[in-house]
Amino acid sequence: MPRESRSAKRERLAAILDRLKGAYPDAKVGLDYTTPFELLIATILSAQCTDERVNIVTVGLFEKYRSPQDYLAVPQEELEEDIRPTGFFRNKAKNIQACCRELIDRFGGRVPNTMDELTSLPGVGRKTANCVLSNCWNIPGITVDTHVTRISNLLKLVDTTDAVKIEYALMDLVDQTRWNELNHLFITHGRRTCIARRPQCTICPIAPLCPSA
Repeated sequence: MPRESRSAKRERLAAILDRLKGAYPDAKVGLDYTTPFELLIATILSAQCTDERVNIVTVGLFEKYRSPQDYLAVPQEELEEDIRPTGFFRNKAKNIQACCRELIDRFGGRVPNTMDELTSLPGVGRKTANCVLSNCWNIPGITVDTHVTRISNLLKLVDTTDAVKIEYALMDLVDQTRWNELNHLFITHGRRTCIARRPQCTICPIAPLCPSA
């Protein structure tokens, strides 16, 4: 099979997004939040954990902790117990408290809205930063989670599991105006149809455009 050109990939990806948009008109971020700070905390908790489980945990968490100061007012061990169901709770609790300390010391308690500032915070990588920027301020960015990684590879848009390489490759293949849309559509598709252990190719809306179908 001849190697697909960049222009052909761009055209195919645009068609894929159009089909996914028709299939999932309700696609949106899977984490529940009401403020940028809540989304920041929820996204940190989502590492190696499903959004569904994070949402269960944050119902009580966001009642108890409403500001960065609240997360610093308790011992790390108490926060660990509050987030234990999300896994890796010791490291997450340490990062959350360190992040909150930085928010207070450097940003007056507010969540910054630039990539460089966000990724300077403990526990915040490009995935978390893009999630916060795109959903809270509609700043274009591609959030590479496990669904985006897997589906991008199945679609032969990329040939790597390196999140940063995937992010930049997809940015090159789709118009900036659709970066945020791609996040929601790929993630929703991964949850509902292209499920990791049991992909439903027979009912997949993009099967004709997928080399792995």
